[in-house]
Amino acid sequence: MTTARHLATVDALRLLPFPGQRGRSSMGESGPGYHIAELATSEDLWEDVSRREQVAEQYEAERDALSALLAARWGEPQVFSLWSVFQRTLEGEDVPEPWAALSNHVPDLHLWRVDGRWAALGVSQWDTELPFQLLAVVTETDPP
Repeated sequence: MTTARHLATVDALRLLPFPGQRGRSSMGESGPGYHIAELATSEDLWEDVSRREQVAEQYEAERDALSALLAARWGEPQVFSLWSVFQRTLEGEDVPEPWAALSNHVPDLHLWRVDGRWAALGVSQWDTELPFQLLAVVTETDPP
């Protein structure tokens, strides 16, 4: 049921118009040219940082399983590292959204080009003790 819900969210994101300005929605965050949906969020790890590796593996496995289903529709994804994007933002380069923000907390994305838009899946974690999130991204902005 969760996988079906995640697929439905990805499909819904692909059809949504992009807003004129950045804001939050029930699914996550949207802005000019992009949507980011929070498909799943773990518990925070303040009490038990030792579980970090286990939770990271769980969220990566969920991303990979969803990625396999999307690959059956759209072909194999490109694995796109955001490390160099993060470095470029640190150096002061003006990187477009959603790429600049994602590079702060998502190491890499599984990425497809579908019907004129980019669709991506990633695992986010802002800091060691904070929750992991499984994210779906839809954007019309090309990766930098």
